[in-house]
Amino acid sequence: MSKTHYTSKKQTGFTLIEIMLAMTLLSVMMVLLFGTLRISAQSWEAGEGKVAQSGEAALVYQFFRRHLGVTQPLWQDFNPDQERAFSFVGRPDALQFVSPLPASAARPGLQMFSVYLRQVGGDKWLTVAVQPFFPEAEGQAAQDEGVVILKHVNSFQVGYFGMDPLSGANGWQDEWVDREALPRLVRIRIVRDNELYWPDMFIALKAAADTAVGPEFSGGIDQGFD
Repeated sequence: MSKTHYTSKKQTGFTLIEIMLAMTLLSVMMVLLFGTLRISAQSWEAGEGKVAQSGEAALVYQFFRRHLGVTQPLWQDFNPDQERAFSFVGRPDALQFVSPLPASAARPGLQMFSVYLRQVGGDKWLTVAVQPFFPEAEGQAAQDEGVVILKHVNSFQVGYFGMDPLSGANGWQDEWVDREALPRLVRIRIVRDNELYWPDMFIALKAAADTAVGPEFSGGIDQGFD
């Protein structure tokens, strides 16, 4: 009669406490991992936002420097039925000036630029409308609807440096209306909805009759975004 021998082997494994500790450590590691990823994503988005804003600022500044800087001091006197008026009109929140476009442009020659804020829903867009300065000769009397050069604008303020006709002294003025000459400098101040800081832009008008800047102006000339 054979006997069956049973050998008992000691079973080894994880206790409940060890499993709970391991799960706790794993949870902490996952929280730290996702926290790091979240911070990295936020930093990446913030960096992209700053790059995009710098690009927008550079484009806006280049537009004003390229077109406003070469403003022509011309008179609108080609229509005998209208009163003779100076083409440059500067208001606190809008600007009108005449500047040439190169021959390679779709519409070359002298153009009338109108820069203003346009309300679109709950947003404000900085808009530029262009029309030929001699509409009858060009065969185009209607003004363009406008091209948006910047969105999400809180305020658009323009200042003009030149001689005050009342005091005869040079200084900054809020308007440049009914004048017979160009201002020496134009200051453009843009505030965005995101409250990020944009430095003021100073554009020197090359065709101004008197390009010398007096001691009343203490800021830089033609400053802006590189």
